[in-house]
Amino acid sequence: METGSGIFSVFLLLSPCVCAFNPTQINPLVYDEQLLWVSGVQGEVNTFRIPLITFTPRGSLLAFCEARKLSSNDVGAKFIAVRRSTDKGSTWSPTSFIVDDEYRADGLNLGSVVADEETGSIILIYSICFHLYYCSPPSTMMVESLDDGLSWSHPRNLSVQLGVKAFMGGPGFGIQKRLPPAKGRLVVCGHGTIEGDGVFCILSDDHGQSWYNGAALKSIPYNQPKKALDFNPDECQPVELPDGSIMINVRNQNTYHCRCRIVVRSLDGGLTLPVEELYFDTNLVDPVVAAGALQKDGVLYFSNPSNYQHRVNLTLRWSFTNGKSWENQAVQIWEGPSAYSCITSFNSGSVEDEKYIYAIYEKGHKDYWETISFVKIHLFGGR
Repeated sequence: METGSGIFSVFLLLSPCVCAFNPTQINPLVYDEQLLWVSGVQGEVNTFRIPLITFTPRGSLLAFCEARKLSSNDVGAKFIAVRRSTDKGSTWSPTSFIVDDEYRADGLNLGSVVADEETGSIILIYSICFHLYYCSPPSTMMVESLDDGLSWSHPRNLSVQLGVKAFMGGPGFGIQKRLPPAKGRLVVCGHGTIEGDGVFCILSDDHGQSWYNGAALKSIPYNQPKKALDFNPDECQPVELPDGSIMINVRNQNTYHCRCRIVVRSLDGGLTLPVEELYFDTNLVDPVVAAGALQKDGVLYFSNPSNYQHRVNLTLRWSFTNGKSWENQAVQIWEGPSAYSCITSFNSGSVEDEKYIYAIYEKGHKDYWETISFVKIHLFGGR
């Protein structure tokens, strides 16, 4: 860490929003789009999937994905790929591979990225042997960057602290609590696998040095084979709401109750997920997929392929009521095949940074895994 980076982080945490724009004026426009990865054209990589994006506390953008070596399958050998931008997405570094699982039968899977505003570190959580395919036990792993994403630590196995239960973060971003309760806590939420599915959160109160198990929302029936319409919460994205609670937007794996999203809230910093705080958001139509969510300046944003059956029609929606209702207006980012997405923003307090959010998503013309695309979205550009 460079001297003074902590002061910069405190500035980011405490800077008030200039709020030059009225949130009711939101009318998003896709301002810029670039393909970051194209499957099937780079040496050892067959397919790029599972995109993550985050800003670092110093204002750089980091984009990550799985670089699947042999096929498009979830199971198999992979790299973790990263590209870095220091000009808010205008230009990007070449691809670097920061983790290599060699040629494991059940290789690594992303995963969640979390930025620690107090220390400046970037933490990436991923799993190995998640599917228990010709291997056991599974491991929850972590790598960390202390220099704004330029270099990365050797992998740490967190299973000694967390146990060997299969856990896959996100995919998306983890959060650092900005408000009580548990201000400063790192919260990474993800899901289990096969019979033991459900939403689970892992927590750190010492900037990622140690981790422990937090909230659990288990599937029903738990540790038994699943059938259609069983309650089976899966991939998820947490956001901190203005009251300090954590809202988690969840994939409804077996379409229990509806073809829509599950939403659940933690009131104690990720320690519990009370069933009383769970509901089904029938306004968020979903084809069973990982989705993006972001809280910015009192507005909740959500991205997914908005379709009952198929992974097409990547759409951005927004809410002024923390998701209790959604604006009738929506923005189509891509009409064709599209799947996983992740959203981020830079909260510096400046007027310029208030204008934009940034998304990364799987995009194709025939199949959604053909490319991973980056979009810069002007929140008031359509007016």
